[in-house]
Amino acid sequence: QLQASGGGLVQAGGSLRLSCAVSGSIFSRNTMFWYRQALGKQREWVATITSVGNTAYADSVKGRFIASRDNAKSTVYLQMNTMKPEDTGVYYCRLNTNWGQGTLVTVSS
Repeated sequence: QLQASGGGLVQAGGSLRLSCAVSGSIFSRNTMFWYRQALGKQREWVATITSVGNTAYADSVKGRFIASRDNAKSTVYLQMNTMKPEDTGVYYCRLNTNWGQGTLVTVSS
């Protein structure tokens, strides 16, 4: 089970940190993914963090977003900096075929 949190309203240029807590799985061995979906658009991949902390990012967020994980807490994070209105959407975490319920992020201009 995945529980995402940390969404909210932020002004352009601001920051938010999302969390995704994982239960019922061997978290430390799994690669985790972040996705987002804007209203009326398809869900898109945002970031990946492997079990050993290697990361990859979509071009649209590279240099602004940072994925990290705390294996002791079975939690993955997405630090979002220098946010833009186009970052607005529902953010989801994924572990294998399991998706979190999503957390809404709104960036005002």
